[in-house]
Amino acid sequence: MSSQFTQSIAEALRNPKLTGALGKFSEAYRGNRAQAYAGIDFEALRTLIAERKAYAASHLEALAAEFAANARARGAKVFRTGDPQQVREYVLNVAREKGARAIVKSKSMASEEIHLNPYLEKEGLSVSETDLGEWIVQLAGQRPSHMVLPAIHMTKEDVAGLFSKEINERLSSDIPRLVNVARQELRSRFLNADIGISGANIAVAETGSLVLVTNEGNARLVATLPNTHIAIVGIEKLVALFEDILPVLTALPRSATAQLLTSYVSIITGPAPNTDGTLKDLHIVLMDNRRSEMAEDPQFREALQCIRCASCLNVCPVFRLVGGHVFGKVYTGGIGTILTAWFDALKQSEDIQGLCIQCGNCREFCPGNIDIPGLILELRRRLVVEQGQSLVQKGIFAVVNNRRLFHTMLRAASLGQKPFVDGGFIRHLPLFLSTFTRDRSLPSIAPAPFRDTFRKIPQPRSEEKAALYAGCLIDFAYTEIGEAVVKILNRAGIEVVFPEGQTCCGAPARYSGAYEVAAQNSIDNIRALLEQDVKWVVTACPTCTVALKQEFIGTLESLGRHEALPEARRLADKAVDFSWLVKQLVDEGRLSFRDGEAPLPLTYHDSCHLKRTLHVSGEPRDLLRRAGHQIVEMFESDICCGMGGSYTLKLPEISAAILHRKLHNIEATGVSEVAADCPGCVMQIRGGCDKKGLAVRVKHTAERLAERLE
Repeated sequence: MSSQFTQSIAEALRNPKLTGALGKFSEAYRGNRAQAYAGIDFEALRTLIAERKAYAASHLEALAAEFAANARARGAKVFRTGDPQQVREYVLNVAREKGARAIVKSKSMASEEIHLNPYLEKEGLSVSETDLGEWIVQLAGQRPSHMVLPAIHMTKEDVAGLFSKEINERLSSDIPRLVNVARQELRSRFLNADIGISGANIAVAETGSLVLVTNEGNARLVATLPNTHIAIVGIEKLVALFEDILPVLTALPRSATAQLLTSYVSIITGPAPNTDGTLKDLHIVLMDNRRSEMAEDPQFREALQCIRCASCLNVCPVFRLVGGHVFGKVYTGGIGTILTAWFDALKQSEDIQGLCIQCGNCREFCPGNIDIPGLILELRRRLVVEQGQSLVQKGIFAVVNNRRLFHTMLRAASLGQKPFVDGGFIRHLPLFLSTFTRDRSLPSIAPAPFRDTFRKIPQPRSEEKAALYAGCLIDFAYTEIGEAVVKILNRAGIEVVFPEGQTCCGAPARYSGAYEVAAQNSIDNIRALLEQDVKWVVTACPTCTVALKQEFIGTLESLGRHEALPEARRLADKAVDFSWLVKQLVDEGRLSFRDGEAPLPLTYHDSCHLKRTLHVSGEPRDLLRRAGHQIVEMFESDICCGMGGSYTLKLPEISAAILHRKLHNIEATGVSEVAADCPGCVMQIRGGCDKKGLAVRVKHTAERLAERLE
């Protein structure tokens, strides 16, 4: 990550106006969006959108030809190109043919993508943005910070200052007055413009129609007042049928701004008449710019299902801290990272893809049903293939992949840490390591790893066996979680085995793009965990569960390691999350908890992988209630705590900012107990509470349940 990019992150985090505006919007967005979708089956709707858009992405060439033919038949001029320079030249040539001097534009990400405005201005043309947010950032000499809300990073005072300079009159920050100034200033530009330029939200092949969606009506004015209208349309906006408009229009306002309906929907089919009875000159530029290449890529074709609602930005815990000027180029946030890699260059996405914490929130909210985190991981993999691993990464992964060396080093570290350990925490580290304990205390390494402790646990013999996959944190830091898991499974009559050959699940390597390393981790663990005939392979770490159930298979498939896939699938069938399994055992009457104890109020934090990938959220809550706990739900219980595995080491400032928000929400509940199902989340939240001096006890759900077994 470049020093300039790191500096931009630091500046964004220190900007209270930015974090305040984005934070307030994202908080309100989730609740408002839920209300907007009330009565609508979101899963069914986004499945339909994904099907229609996936069909279009698989038939781009045919649909582009059909659209062009139908649009021309209705009087439009259609130009298709894959070269952004040709788009710019086409627009300039039209302007020269018309003798045009003044251009008005409605919001168009495609024109932003090819940097059209500076090109035309360099040629002596006046170009005015007419979307209010776009006009504000144009006056500020900035680029949009959000795909739907371009000026969300600016305050009303900022806008008042810009408008005051524009009209040479001192203005207050009174919003109605500012809106009226914008209306007056832009009205004359609409009336005097020679050409209007727009984008399009949808292009319908069946009819050759363009669909424009706005809240201000400016796109309608851009398309109707000037005698010439040029629409620049990325070919991913194509759909096959006119009826395909409806699902997109149903989702777009609800996902973008939590509105039931957008204010203006304009459907343009052929040129409209001018006031003198002549027809407008309608030009439609179908722009490719590597979209066809993306459509031919079996993994990234999915990204063309995007309807540009920006919901992935609205729910991203990182975006709301740093904004689009840091997290993105022209296109921002998670989807912007992917589009930047294709429309610009893979190298251009190198820094911004590192901002993704892999919480999966965007995937849950995406109306196009795009696996944005998965595609970002694929970008990381391709960057590693193209550029190789850094020397530091190579060294770390070489150690991690050598199980004996890795474990020997951890055992040695448990002795070397003694000068820094106090009460089970490492609160301060020297020199360049001090960053890691600035905002969060670290757990000390256990005196003896769980694999050693396990041998001393007396267990009942049983025909029903489960292998425990501990993962690194339970094995070497939180051995008490492993003991609680064994105790609970034993009480249900299950004998637990601990395969000695198990090692790191490979998540750090995979999330860094080092798939070869992750594949070796996968093979080592598959071999170890299947060496005994067990009914289940149980994990108390959701990240590890996801690795065993899904990522081993995905990693091996991506590298063509097909010989290992049958065993990887056999392991996936056996792998279960701890809380999910215990819920089944309780429901079957094989486990129960003590009655009569006073309810202990606590709050519960949802691990990202547990809720969003494994779809487990109600089970641990139900278990905790049955065990006599009263759950006080915290605000944003399912928002990332900022751990993100190695993310907390690579981007500690962002990790800390997310953690501080989580701690604030915990404090607001008024309880002094927290439960979580992920050892990484326990580490992050427990360390944050200790550093902040909060009298809050943070434990894994397994520990809470083991304490109250009957």
